[in-house]
Amino acid sequence: MSSTDGPAVPTDDEQATALDNPAVRARIRRVLPWTLLLAAGIILLDQGTKFWAEAELERGVGIPVIGELIQWRLVYNPGAAFGIGGDYTWILSLVAAIAVVGLAIFVTRLSSARWAIAAGALFGGAISHLGDRLFREPGFARGEIVDFIDYAGYFIGNVADIALVLGAVGVVLLSLMGVSPRRPEPREPDPSHG
Repeated sequence: MSSTDGPAVPTDDEQATALDNPAVRARIRRVLPWTLLLAAGIILLDQGTKFWAEAELERGVGIPVIGELIQWRLVYNPGAAFGIGGDYTWILSLVAAIAVVGLAIFVTRLSSARWAIAAGALFGGAISHLGDRLFREPGFARGEIVDFIDYAGYFIGNVADIALVLGAVGVVLLSLMGVSPRRPEPREPDPSHG
């Protein structure tokens, strides 16, 4: 019988990150509530600022915040970034729903605090945008995104956009640094035990 026959024996590295490892599941249970709390905070902040913008700002009229660099300017975006795909809002809604489901699965498997922050930001931003697509005018799955932060006339966004960009940057940096979403992160040694 060759060494390749029979079930594969997991390496220590694989076992340290396997979902059936009780230590991994315990770390996930510790991290998940914080991930969900971050996502919920982003949703509340994003939706709250959108309601503020709709109540206080006049559509299309800029109000300087930091000179011409940052302004409040209320617009409604039926498309994706930079208004692309405005005629296909229902497709964007479908893509957003798939992204939210994928992120929901991903965040329930994280035990790294740093990954939890990045994924929580992505999850909150994606849920908030999906909510706009599903429940705002002009109708279900055709809703327009409320944008109100004008960046020097280059583009207009919102709090969810900021969370999505920061979360994506975090994911890229963590990936480049080789940080595992499920590997325990080393703790600093306790100086009192030196």
